[in-house]
Amino acid sequence: AIELTPDFWKVTLPNDLATSSPRSPSLHAYSAALALLDAPALYSTVKMSDVLDPDVTPNKRVERRHLFSKSQLGALGVTRTRDTNQIANYAYMETADHGRLSAGPPAADVAASTERVAAPTECFDEESMERMHYFHALPANWEQMEYSDFLETRRERIAEVIRAAYESLAKSVDGDREGEAEDDDLDRLIGLGESDGVEFKSALRTNLHTGKRDRRIELSILKTLAAFLNTNGGKLVVGVADDGTPVGIKEDGFANEDKMILHLVNLVNDRIGPESMLEIRCHFEDYQDVRVLVVQCPKSSRPVYVKDGSEVRFYVRTGPSSRELNAREIVSYVTGRFSR
Repeated sequence: AIELTPDFWKVTLPNDLATSSPRSPSLHAYSAALALLDAPALYSTVKMSDVLDPDVTPNKRVERRHLFSKSQLGALGVTRTRDTNQIANYAYMETADHGRLSAGPPAADVAASTERVAAPTECFDEESMERMHYFHALPANWEQMEYSDFLETRRERIAEVIRAAYESLAKSVDGDREGEAEDDDLDRLIGLGESDGVEFKSALRTNLHTGKRDRRIELSILKTLAAFLNTNGGKLVVGVADDGTPVGIKEDGFANEDKMILHLVNLVNDRIGPESMLEIRCHFEDYQDVRVLVVQCPKSSRPVYVKDGSEVRFYVRTGPSSRELNAREIVSYVTGRFSR
């Protein structure tokens, strides 16, 4: 799996969660984590995995609700949208609860919700409530906290939930690494050259001819990852030229390896999807006299698409290259490859 430092989980990710953007890759990662961990919506028995699964039509709909309402924050002098709509001020709740609860102080909502889940029909015991508060990153007595302190604490707890989901998935994905020892020999891998399961890229985001960041370079990375996922899996080595010449990751100009990983995570989350990022595993290695990034993609159980502006593209691996399929080819390929 991606080798992330403690600072990523404790500093970088919580800082990345300090946003009000509904398109934040970190928000998508949190949603995916709730689904992966089989978490319910807040004060509910509805599973987030059912609600977020596009192949399932849930009986009850779930939506994001402000934990500190706008009216309550307005009374505290907090009125800017960027402050009231912080990711850390939202939780997933049933629409029925959303409409039933007040727009007053959060303590009133907690009292109303706790009264409902304590009813005999709901079957929430103390352990279930503790797990629910853990999944939804709610510290004890959060409704009594100062808003700024609440946001800071909850971002840290959201990061912990994402980390738990990541480590859970990493264990299952990495379970067969022992049998892949031969494939993990980087010198041997690069020496064999590019193939249907191996590709080299000189950089993650930088055009080495211009020395500038180039969206076409990023698209070529996403194209390769999606093609591996849609076919039989594979490895992408970043920092190596097509002919196997070592280039290294310094050409991309990241401050450190954590920043490079975060860029890749955000890129995949935003343009392919957080579910795919949870399946991909990455690590850095020394190759000759340079540092390179190795990205391992499994064979995906679902079709993977790449967003390219207003277009959505579908790629597969054909020999040592990735090919885009047209609409007719996509239907035929997806039907055959991903049929249940």
